[in-house]
Amino acid sequence: MTPMGRIAGFPVRPGLFDVNGAMALPNGVSFTVHTHFGTSCELLLYYEGEEEPYAVLPFPEEYKIGDVYSMIVFGLDIEKFEYAYRVGGPYEPERGMIFNKRSVLLDPYARVVTRQGRWGERRSRGYRARVVKDIFDWGDMPQSSRELSDLVIYELHVRGFTQHPTSGVEHRGTFAGLKEKIPYLKELGINAVELMPIFAFDETMNSREKDGHRLLDYWGYNSIGFFAPNTNYISAKEYNREGTELKELIRELHENGIEVILDVVFNHTAEGNEHGPTFCFKGFDNKVYYMLTPDGNYYNFSGCGNTLNCNHPIVHQLILECLRYWTVSYRVDGFRFDLASILGRNVDGSPISNPPLLRSLAYDPILSKVKLIAEAWDAGGLYQVGRFPASKRWAEWNGRYRDALRSFLKGENHAAKEAAWSIGGSGDLYGDHHQGDHEEYAGYNSSVNFFTCHDGFSLYDLYAYNEKHNENNGWNNTDGSDNNRSWNCGAEGETDDPEVLKLRFQMIRNACTILMCSRGTPMFLAGDEFGNTQYGNNNSYCHDNEISWLNWELLEKNRELFEFFKFMIAYRHKHPVIRKILPGAVCGMDPIHAHDVDADKVMIPDGARTFGMSFAGYDRESGRDDIVYVAINSFWEDVRITLPKVYCSGGWYLSVNTSGDGEGRYFYRKGEEVRIEGEFIMRPRSVAVFTVREF
Repeated sequence: MTPMGRIAGFPVRPGLFDVNGAMALPNGVSFTVHTHFGTSCELLLYYEGEEEPYAVLPFPEEYKIGDVYSMIVFGLDIEKFEYAYRVGGPYEPERGMIFNKRSVLLDPYARVVTRQGRWGERRSRGYRARVVKDIFDWGDMPQSSRELSDLVIYELHVRGFTQHPTSGVEHRGTFAGLKEKIPYLKELGINAVELMPIFAFDETMNSREKDGHRLLDYWGYNSIGFFAPNTNYISAKEYNREGTELKELIRELHENGIEVILDVVFNHTAEGNEHGPTFCFKGFDNKVYYMLTPDGNYYNFSGCGNTLNCNHPIVHQLILECLRYWTVSYRVDGFRFDLASILGRNVDGSPISNPPLLRSLAYDPILSKVKLIAEAWDAGGLYQVGRFPASKRWAEWNGRYRDALRSFLKGENHAAKEAAWSIGGSGDLYGDHHQGDHEEYAGYNSSVNFFTCHDGFSLYDLYAYNEKHNENNGWNNTDGSDNNRSWNCGAEGETDDPEVLKLRFQMIRNACTILMCSRGTPMFLAGDEFGNTQYGNNNSYCHDNEISWLNWELLEKNRELFEFFKFMIAYRHKHPVIRKILPGAVCGMDPIHAHDVDADKVMIPDGARTFGMSFAGYDRESGRDDIVYVAINSFWEDVRITLPKVYCSGGWYLSVNTSGDGEGRYFYRKGEEVRIEGEFIMRPRSVAVFTVREF
């Protein structure tokens, strides 16, 4: 046993070199960090709220193995201190090394980040960590075994979901507030939430004033630490309990059949470029953690000032450990990777054909059952939708689906064939030509379909604005996408015109129906189900106000739309043939097919404005064929369609008609459906869904 020494008055000995971060032990704390180019390291201990450390403990050289410093400090009460580091080394910016022994550095493996203060309060720069104990009991809760295509994903911002005074929750804008809304989520019928970034971030970092309003880094895509929940989303101070409120939220979501997917940002950090602060990775090993140009500046494939050097073995290890940690300690069900193409870039920024990091994540035994979803592009122009490496294990946000369906629904007749491909699961993108051994993620498990997400218009705004209206962002309306493929239905923005409003809500129902009747995994933005608006802002990243908050008064105002979403989500859950390939139908219909106006014609002509998609298969669970037909008319006039012939003891029944029956009815529950004999008149700009029922 190594003899105990004493540093700064504390008994110490070499620590746990293979356990990164700070780990509480029965009689002390093991502190472990590493730096490749650094030459010295100090541990700083602080009392809460104090600017200067009450103890500085240099790591002796004999407490170092390889590049790793590790020291157990005895006699510490983990509830009474915070910690940070200082690292010495060469200052040679042209070579990418910017060590400064005066810089106070956050532990890259910190489980809790302190000095974040109350939401929106300006704070002094520099962050510290706390030592935590994981005392949460998950019981015997099993990991979800659902396929990705069985999910309906609901993307939300933890603060914005309940911060509005109309939310009716006690703990607005927090994990606890979201937990109070679980009965609502269950009623809606979604079975997965995708949480916009919940890792520690500083919303005040780039705050500024615009017309008397304060703009913040509201979305959270500027990570400070990857292992710590954002303390501003916690309703009560937790001190040294490890994310208890978040864990209670996840446990209750799971108990209600709802999976949790985290939006994670491993493409950059909040340290920015050469003009940004140094509070963590720059100070430990700038040259290791970031992609640097030959002259020591920062590559900016993220659009945020720096790019994480993901395929460097050290960064690779950190990301893998981070995802394993969230999977084990927080029981997270999946991860959506922001600007995921960066994860496949080499140290010089060039794309790698078989990136080591992506292979590790795909084959890691702890991560083998979690969902991995890529935003398969980045700000450097690398667009990999349908070509993301190791894609049979990875799913992708299908940007092509979004673009094709937005274009077709607004009446662009060149988009029909692309729209049909997309509804059918984008087989040309996600067929069997992808490399990899994870066959279960081929095809319908690879495409995450969406019309809207946090980045862009809400669904209501998609049909209320021809142009973005980001003037309040402070960039003269130059930020945000100009390629929205939106349509205001006859009036820009707010209007009292009943015909315009009627058409807008019909277009929303069209989008919802197609989304829920497309092969792949549907995802929509929180609030779309009751017509939430961002007032035409398609890049609301900086707004902590009513532009970004959900206005829950709209739930009652647009209750009819909410009920429609509920029905369509339930319809999707009841018809597995939409979600996946089933055994051949007894009636002999093809598993999936596109149809012309006359369904006997299975080729969509060029310039088509109306077409249908059929899904057919034998559902072993129900013991009968499951057959669905979706007809879409983007034309502004009536169109007579002919339904496919049914060679079985059943016929077609109308389940959904987004144009309504004239009395405000847009869907029909089982037993209430309308029998259709062969032909049907599609009203202008409408979608109809038909289901085969036995007579």
